[in-house]
Amino acid sequence: MSQRYCLTLDLKDDAALIAEYEKYHEAIWPEIHDSITAKGITNMEIYRFDTRMFMIMEVDDTFSFEKSAAMDAANPKVQEWEDLMWGYQSPVKNAPVGAKWVLMDKVFSL
Repeated sequence: MSQRYCLTLDLKDDAALIAEYEKYHEAIWPEIHDSITAKGITNMEIYRFDTRMFMIMEVDDTFSFEKSAAMDAANPKVQEWEDLMWGYQSPVKNAPVGAKWVLMDKVFSL
């Protein structure tokens, strides 16, 4: 059974940096793609409005945020990617200290 999670993040308010960030996401590193799918993420989409980012993740039964964090911490290529991306990203207001993508609460479903 599939589960969906929605997360948010901001980008730095700099048009050149935003363009670079989007360019990286046109062709993510193969190691990053493999890392995402190995965690049980079956589909991922990211949308942007101005500096606000919105991610939709669909996951299978093998996924957990704890497992994902542990796998990321153990993968040097993921750490390299995350360090690079942090140069473009800013935490959203009221995000926990050190958090990047923040899980959103569902407030409506039709």
